[in-house]
Amino acid sequence: MLEARHTAGAKRYKYLRRILKFRQMDFEFALWQMLYLCVAPQRVYRNFHYRKQTKDQWARDDPAFLVLLSFWLCASSLGFAIVLQLSIMGMIKLLLWVIFVDCIGVGLMVATLLWFVANKYLQTQKSDQEVEWGYAFDVHLNAFFPLLIILHVIQLFFIHPLIDKEWFMSRLFGNTLWLIALGYYLYITFLGYSSLPFLRHTVVLLYPAMLIILTFYIVSLPVGWNFTQGLMWFYRYRVGHYV
Repeated sequence: MLEARHTAGAKRYKYLRRILKFRQMDFEFALWQMLYLCVAPQRVYRNFHYRKQTKDQWARDDPAFLVLLSFWLCASSLGFAIVLQLSIMGMIKLLLWVIFVDCIGVGLMVATLLWFVANKYLQTQKSDQEVEWGYAFDVHLNAFFPLLIILHVIQLFFIHPLIDKEWFMSRLFGNTLWLIALGYYLYITFLGYSSLPFLRHTVVLLYPAMLIILTFYIVSLPVGWNFTQGLMWFYRYRVGHYV
């Protein structure tokens, strides 16, 4: 156990050392992963199997994906700040919130929870392997990217002309984007754990959460709950700086 912890610590240290060494990063492959996470996420997880066979770890050893995700976070936050008509200070606060709370903070909680559940309850009886925490966080980042593109990029073009209105069609369109984004997050998360051969019954990570999301979606339409308007109000409340 001590040797395993030492090995995991050494891998994390090596990963963090490479964050500032851009010449050693494979950005082309990271872009390929981002593309296929949006159109065919199963192909991305096949590469995780290959990494396990060649480098004896499931988690990424190249921070290029994280660096590119940070770029998308900055660009999409800038777009959201423009839509919300935030000041420069408001834009900076929004960016910090999206990166350190929406992405990293939520990711740490989700990854830790699923890492614990997978190792505690989903292991096959004969397995001597464990889900790496780094892999659990990678699964979150994989699932977060399409969600970011849908809610913080695609949605921006429809907020003022359609979504930010008091029409039923506005709620239907905006909330459907949320349903697709959250559903895709759950699906990619499910794929990440179901692709590990030493886990079983991984559907429990998908169906209950999907049922809750569908319930909120169905209820939101007749009661007048516009998810995007709620998010905009929350962001404005958190940053509190307008142009």
